[in-house]
Amino acid sequence: MRRIYEPPEPDDGLRVLVDRLWPRGIAKEAARIDEWPKGLTPSTELRTWYHGGGAYEEFRRRYEAELDVPEAAELLDGLRKAAREGPVTLLTASKTPGESHARVLQDLLTG
Repeated sequence: MRRIYEPPEPDDGLRVLVDRLWPRGIAKEAARIDEWPKGLTPSTELRTWYHGGGAYEEFRRRYEAELDVPEAAELLDGLRKAAREGPVTLLTASKTPGESHARVLQDLLTG
């Protein structure tokens, strides 16, 4: 898991943007994104709630519930398969990746 603002590294493997919105100030060519599965991102309502002061553990619980819906579950399974086959780098614009949806996805992929 890395911030999208960091330059790509040769060992990144599959680079997956896990934010719903395209990050400001990044050109699509420079980002070197392989996948952008918007169906894996938190809903607008959940993002708004969390950024409005919601607690991370409650955000995590609600986001994991959103990931149980069929479309998201299928995308998550595809990401798990990719991670078994080689490196996967989750990219986010979050200023605090350790307390973001990217961390939840990372934990689900590695746990």
